[in-house]
Amino acid sequence: MPKPTDVRVVGAALFFLPVQTRVPLKFGPETLTTVTCARVRLTVTDGHGRTAEGWGETPLSVQWVWPSRQPYEPRHRQLKDLCAQLTAAWASFAVQGHPIEIGHDFQEQRLPELWQAVNRQPERLAEPMPWLAALVCCSAFDLALHDAYGQWLGKPVYETYGAEFLSRDLAAFLTPTPGSPCSFQGRYPADFLVAAPPTRLRAWHLVGGLDLLDDHELTGTEPHDGYPVLLADWIRHDGLKCLKVKLRGNDAAWDYRRLVRVGEIAVAHDLEWLSADFNCTVTDPTYVNEILDRLRDEQPRIFGMILYVEQPFPYELEQHRIDVHSVSARKPLFLDESAHDWRLVKLGRELGWTGVALKTCKTQTGALLSACWAKAHGMTLMVQDLTNPMLAQIPHVQLAAQVGTIMGVETNGMQFYPEASAPEARVHPGLYQRRQGVVDLSTVSGPGFGYRLSQIQRELPAPAIVFP
Repeated sequence: MPKPTDVRVVGAALFFLPVQTRVPLKFGPETLTTVTCARVRLTVTDGHGRTAEGWGETPLSVQWVWPSRQPYEPRHRQLKDLCAQLTAAWASFAVQGHPIEIGHDFQEQRLPELWQAVNRQPERLAEPMPWLAALVCCSAFDLALHDAYGQWLGKPVYETYGAEFLSRDLAAFLTPTPGSPCSFQGRYPADFLVAAPPTRLRAWHLVGGLDLLDDHELTGTEPHDGYPVLLADWIRHDGLKCLKVKLRGNDAAWDYRRLVRVGEIAVAHDLEWLSADFNCTVTDPTYVNEILDRLRDEQPRIFGMILYVEQPFPYELEQHRIDVHSVSARKPLFLDESAHDWRLVKLGRELGWTGVALKTCKTQTGALLSACWAKAHGMTLMVQDLTNPMLAQIPHVQLAAQVGTIMGVETNGMQFYPEASAPEARVHPGLYQRRQGVVDLSTVSGPGFGYRLSQIQRELPAPAIVFP
């Protein structure tokens, strides 16, 4: 049944904000030195003509969403072109309801059409745009929709995810595993959220493949901008307790040495946890198992510090149905790049994955639905970063606080482009710096995502497109 609180989208505007990294960030065979952030303003209205605006943002991280040996710029351009098409598509999408209902229907009905059309264009690249790239482009609009709804109601958006505002329960979106005792009938996302979300979260620092560990690695070309360069300096500067270690996934000797070297630094500085990210390049579980077993036998302290292993295997879970039970028997194993939606989370669980790394860049709607499915089936959660700067950081950290994670939140925008978020950091200092090993979201308040946008002094460029 329709609700008096139902809204629909009536307008959209798209902005592109370029950001330069202070140090390079390696993704597989590629290195990120710049990124374009897509920022969206969405307008919603109710049945009586009352309107509200909301905002969403995500980095269009080409190297992550579309790994390829094709040139960077044509891929970058296709992502921006899809964002432009999404602006018109969202503004003319006639579905009325709650943001989860609208967002779900858009992703099921309109987004596949637009994605397929992009891949049919005469000027398309030799490799088709991945679905993950389409989700990331869509995510800024979906986030803006959730924010607009909260603005329209005058409520924090996480207070709107229950039966009072949703016409459809979770059974309309999710299907449990056959034979499972769980049911989604009469249940809503609010039922799977943390009752008292924390305002401080343990912060995970990314140790990239190009990050410097020791003095002897310095070349003299490092930035002198007041921020640390070496890992030990980051640990002391931010009081870090958790490190995510990027590995190659195709060089076992290098990966083992890297884990040991980072682990030794972590032990020397009394850190608590490590995670191992094998870069989605592994095709045989034996590769991961042998490294973990060697670490267990030769470096038991470091092995014990590994809280979980992240996505060693290729993105395309349906094409690469690798049985991973042997890996998850050793350490919790988390889906990341493969976890596009709850259906793939379900497939991952069947193959032996035990956890899900959520990302707001795959849409707020999708992240919430995946979280509900995973928690109902006993899977643990993490919230991973896409090196989120500016507005993108706020829903990202909120998601971690609200769904409950295995340990805190990954957040690394302050490592790679801290100055990009300077206007937002003046309003939310605890979200854009890590102190005593945590980020602090206590300044987030008010309706929607609690951006407090009127207090953020940021000059936006002219919109790339406004519709209508």
